[in-house]
Amino acid sequence: MPNCLTLRKSNCKNCHKCIRNCPVKSIRFSAGQAHIISDECILCGHCLVVCPQNAKQIVSELEKVQVMLRSGETVIASIAPSFAANYRGAGIGGIRDALRKLGFADAEETALGATMVKREYERILAQENRDIVISSCCHTVNLLIRKYFPEQLRYLADVMSPMEAHCADIKRRFPAARTVFIGPCVAKKDEAETCGDMVDAVLTFEELSAWLKQEGITPGSVPEENDESRARFFPTTGGILKTMAQDAPGYSYMAIDGVENCAAALRDIARGSVHKCFIEMSACTGSCVGGPAMDIHRGSPVSDYMAVASYAGTRDFPVEQPDTSMIRQYYAPIELDAPMPTEAQITEILEQMGKHRPQDELNCGTCGYNTCREKAAAVFQGKAEISMCLPYLMERAESFSADIVRNIPSPLLVLNERLEVQQVNVAALRMFKLYTPSDILGDQIDRVLDPSICQKVLETGWGVFNQDLYLAEYHRFVKETVVPIEQGRLLLCILHDVTDEEEIRQRREEIRQETAEVADKVVARQMRIVQEIALLLGETAAETKVALAKLKESIRDE
Repeated sequence: MPNCLTLRKSNCKNCHKCIRNCPVKSIRFSAGQAHIISDECILCGHCLVVCPQNAKQIVSELEKVQVMLRSGETVIASIAPSFAANYRGAGIGGIRDALRKLGFADAEETALGATMVKREYERILAQENRDIVISSCCHTVNLLIRKYFPEQLRYLADVMSPMEAHCADIKRRFPAARTVFIGPCVAKKDEAETCGDMVDAVLTFEELSAWLKQEGITPGSVPEENDESRARFFPTTGGILKTMAQDAPGYSYMAIDGVENCAAALRDIARGSVHKCFIEMSACTGSCVGGPAMDIHRGSPVSDYMAVASYAGTRDFPVEQPDTSMIRQYYAPIELDAPMPTEAQITEILEQMGKHRPQDELNCGTCGYNTCREKAAAVFQGKAEISMCLPYLMERAESFSADIVRNIPSPLLVLNERLEVQQVNVAALRMFKLYTPSDILGDQIDRVLDPSICQKVLETGWGVFNQDLYLAEYHRFVKETVVPIEQGRLLLCILHDVTDEEEIRQRREEIRQETAEVADKVVARQMRIVQEIALLLGETAAETKVALAKLKESIRDE
């Protein structure tokens, strides 16, 4: 199957919004990145529309079309009838003129093919006595049935889509022409690749609008009065039914839009509760005017419908109806080979997800799967990761956080904006001589600690680090650090107990003081001794001097 949707890996933010909105869960995750499983995808485009980072993108065939035009070939556009909602006020005349400026030889409405298709539906209901007939206009619905409801494939009308019927008619009338379908649908790109050579390329309205803007072309308004244009209703919910006679004896007619509703109807059919009816099915809510590649007015179902309804006529286009054999299309089932896990394997994966009992299976759907068991099967198939389970991640994070808080050696408290204790660890309980966390949880911090630093952090939003503090009641010296967390809604208070270090420092200070005092005493004593020695030496020197003087005088006298 051609890969019509691709992923910008750098944009994928692991939000899982695409898998939550994928009706067939055809997305797998690896390393936090989403990957579309082409074989399982039905190309509804939901992932494209809901992605908040625009990580999904449609593969463009714009360059291919431009090459056709530059080659000088005759290229004719088939414009989906939803153009009336996308290019409001332009009309087919304005669109045709704009496309001719781009190099197209001509442009026609796909509604011409829709007229042929609805006539074939009417013929089948009138002549073939089938039980149930499902419209074949929507390629996404066709893929849904072929891949996920193959038993109901026998009810799918074996008729071409309007795109195929119209492009085949163009090539019948202009054998050398190349055809380009332009519409709001991603799935048409795949349909063109798989329906033979009827459709040479497909552009979306978004691609066309970007191209027109680049060339400075604005579709003008060309006046038109055409009451033979009832098939322009086709892109609205119930639009096919509006064009049909609805007079086949015994048949009921109904219109269903949205993939989930279509799948529910198919399940009803499988149960045998539906009979003798024609069902118009459209994958997009609101039908084609709600397509994923509508360029503008997305999400405006009422105004989109009014734009189409005001442009549609009350009678059929005057087309030449092809022979039944020329408009028939065979739809074969597409087998999916995804392996299914055994009950034991599902149980093992549920255990890894922390689902040990049935009551642990919350089935919250945040991972994108309806039940935990579906998620476990997707894990087995390699489509999902265990980490996609939000309750599992929260439980792990809380457990990890709790382990850190519980085992960190420093006393730790978490406070709320009212300075009430929200968490406390074992070290803090020991410091404050508490027995259990319930003894302090919910109480004001001032019960055990001066709140002034916490109040300051709460007011300024700035942390305070290693503030010296003495807890007299507990005879402890601490360094207090308080920082805001959770954008200031909580405060983290960590107390580093430095009592031992402080006692050692104080003991060293005492020893230093004692040493200084002893040194002072020793010095004083030594100074006294020196002074005494000096005094003694002074007296001895004087007596010697006197004796020598007397000896000198005695000698002189002699």
